[in-house]
Amino acid sequence: MAEGSSPVYTARGPVDDENWTAVADALNERMRRRRVGQQRLAELSGVSVSTVRLVQSGAPGRRVQNKTLEALARALDWPDDHLIGLLLADAPAPTPDDAGTDDPVLAGIERIERRLDGLARQLASVERLAERAAGGRHG
Repeated sequence: MAEGSSPVYTARGPVDDENWTAVADALNERMRRRRVGQQRLAELSGVSVSTVRLVQSGAPGRRVQNKTLEALARALDWPDDHLIGLLLADAPAPTPDDAGTDDPVLAGIERIERRLDGLARQLASVERLAERAAGGRHG
């Protein structure tokens, strides 16, 4: 696979070595514990609400890219590869929420950095939309 390309996974339940049930269970539990709804997770991750629902349910027949799973993981303060690890039945390392953190200040800074990354992605998206709209008026 070329460097920088993102494999595509199919959300159709445990097929081959993919464990979509584990992904859905982990995502739903984390959302519940953090009191984050579908809309809010979509906003934080830059992923559509319908895709959040898809991953939550492991619905068959749809395709989900690595970058989507990474964005969802980041939005929930997990390492980028956490959901991919669950999907592929790897044993992900414990996260600070799961294992406790030695330094709550560092954990807080990490959460702020992730949130800033999400806001930067959202701003870039709004800027692209504004550029397209401005181009349509002048063209």
